[in-house]
Amino acid sequence: MPTAVPRRSRAHLVTPAAAPLLTRETAEALRSAHAAGAREWAGSLDLGRSTGTATLDDDHWHWAGVAQPWPGTLKDRTLYHRDGDDWRPVSRYAGSLIKLVPTEWGPPTFEIDGIKMLVSARISPIEDARRKVALVAPRDKRVLDTCGGLGYFAACALEAGVAAIDSFEKNADVLWLRTLNPWSPDPAASDTGGRLRLTHGDIAQAITALPDAAFDAVLHDPPRFGIAGELYSQVFYDHLARVLRRGGRLFHYTGAPNRLTSGRDVPREVARRLETAGFKTELALDGVLGVRR
Repeated sequence: MPTAVPRRSRAHLVTPAAAPLLTRETAEALRSAHAAGAREWAGSLDLGRSTGTATLDDDHWHWAGVAQPWPGTLKDRTLYHRDGDDWRPVSRYAGSLIKLVPTEWGPPTFEIDGIKMLVSARISPIEDARRKVALVAPRDKRVLDTCGGLGYFAACALEAGVAAIDSFEKNADVLWLRTLNPWSPDPAASDTGGRLRLTHGDIAQAITALPDAAFDAVLHDPPRFGIAGELYSQVFYDHLARVLRRGGRLFHYTGAPNRLTSGRDVPREVARRLETAGFKTELALDGVLGVRR
């Protein structure tokens, strides 16, 4: 059975000013300021969510009144968080290496075994999510978010005035990344107004227990087919149609995997299965937009 992710205790709330994140660039900026004789450094240590001022001493630097150890050598394309008296990468390995990765836009992406899970090369992951969420017009609707990831679909739906959003995420390590990512929405935060329910569970199994016509819209952003083929199956699409009311909208991210090497057209394959399930479909952005008939 899926379990709702418990609300974060005060000790685990992500407060950017108190829980800084470092990149190689920000660490070098702090060290350069100290080497130049500056007593303070102003900037963002929460990936652009806010700005603050660090005071710089020889033994430590201070952020929001908390002494922080000077970091050692940091790697590119890696975020670091404070763990005891050291700085450690925001990554975990439990069969697969899952890693939060900084972007030039501020909001990070994440990788599983080196495979990027979110678009970030030409657009901010948040802006990309915002465009996709807009396709289902979430204002005042109840939305199913099948594969929550870092929560950017949920964040944009909340921003757009969603009535309620039920988000599922199968991977416990991805949920851990969310607790350290300042751009991930917190279900317990006051600005969500109780509208976000985040559940640690496999949507392929959980959807069988969801009521008929329970949702006004669906956002489906599954891992690629080779990792989660069950989330592209006719059985799963039939369930999506069942839990979505008539006239409800669905956006299904597909990308265009293997098109150049195999000639396979995944978006059109997905569209055909969705039509069999009871959707009217069209290709939209990098996926398929469906309307429940």
